[in-house]
Parts: sequence; structure tokens; C-alpha cells
Amino acid sequence: PLDVLLSTSTSVIGQPLEYPDGTPKITSAIVTMMPGQATGWHHHDVPLFAYILEGELTVDYGPDGKKTYKTGDSFIEAFKTEHNGVNTGTTPARILAVFAGSDDAQNTVTD
Repeated sequence: PLDVLLSTSTSVIGQPLEYPDGTPKITSAIVTMMPGQATGWHHHDVPLFAYILEGELTVDYGPDGKKTYKTGDSFIEAFKTEHNGVNTGTTPARILAVFAGSDDAQNTVTD
């Protein structure tokens, strides 16, 4: 059987998906964050699928509010919008991140 984790055409804050120009490139990674650790303010220039493998992550989207994600949650992260994620749980958070990028766009941009 197929267990669909997510099917959407918008980001978590309602942005319509946009793919970057250039040669397509998929990048996947597992991000591990310790309790209290923050990503720092950043944005993504490409769509990013995220799946919380373990733990808890709270993301501050500035004027678009905050959202908390827990084990088993999946979402398309905000892009071209500044945000900051914090492990607000008591255990390490592990996040599968899959970027739908290109050779012309940065996956993550820190300011």
C-alpha cells in the first residue's frame, strides 16, 4: 500500500509552489537539532518538503505566526520568507528535508 504523507500545491503559510529556474536538482538530508537549538533566521529559494522523524520543532514565521510540528508531521516549508526553527522538545529532533531545487538556486539562505 501507498501511505501518502503530503499532497499539496502550497507551502505551510499558503504560498503557491514555485520551482526555480535552471537544471532540476533534488537534495535530501536529515537535519538533527538538540533541545533548545535554533536554525537561525533564514529562507529557502526552493520548495522544501519536511518530515519530522523524531522530536518537536517550532517554527516562527514572523507576521505569519508560529507552528509546532511533532513526530510524524509533514509539510512544505515556507520559501522566500524569513523563518526560524527551534527544537522546543526535550529530545533531539530529526527532520527529513527534501529540497526541490536547481543548479541555479540556493536551497537555504542565511541572512
